[in-house]
Formats: sequence, C-alpha cells, structure tokens
Amino acid sequence: MRVWLMEQDAPGLAMSRSIGDYVAHSVGVSTDPEVMKFELKPDDKFIIVASDVFCQFLTNEDIAKIVWPFFLKNSPE
Repeated sequence: MRVWLMEQDAPGLAMSRSIGDYVAHSVGVSTDPEVMKFELKPDDKFIIVASDVFCQFLTNEDIAKIVWPFFLKNSPE
C-alpha cells in the first residue's frame, strides 16, 4: 500500500501494516499484524522472525545461508 496525506505536500510511505501508528491508520493502513501459524517438525533447525521489508530483498535460501553458520556454532546472536 502506498500512503500519502492528501492535504500535505510531503513524501509518502509504502507499507501494509503499522502497529501503533495512528496517523497511518487514519489514511487506511491496518494496525493489525499479520499472524501466521506453523507446526514445527523434528527436522526444523531454526526459526526466522523478520519483517516483510527484510524478506522483500532476500530469498529464503539467502536467509538460510546467512543463518546456517550461526546455527552450526549454536550461536543465535
């Protein structure tokens, strides 16, 4: 979603959700987070919690390549 305030000459913002942003909510952005539920399986190794902006530029494979060395070292930081 692209959001611009009609009465202001200011840059807009492209987003779909904005928790707690009442100005964005007033122009149509949802304040409700998207929640997904997954069942973990014994062969699952790690969980990635990330924003859609992060995932917009990286594939699941790219993210796994970044995380894998930390998993091998048992170092979640």
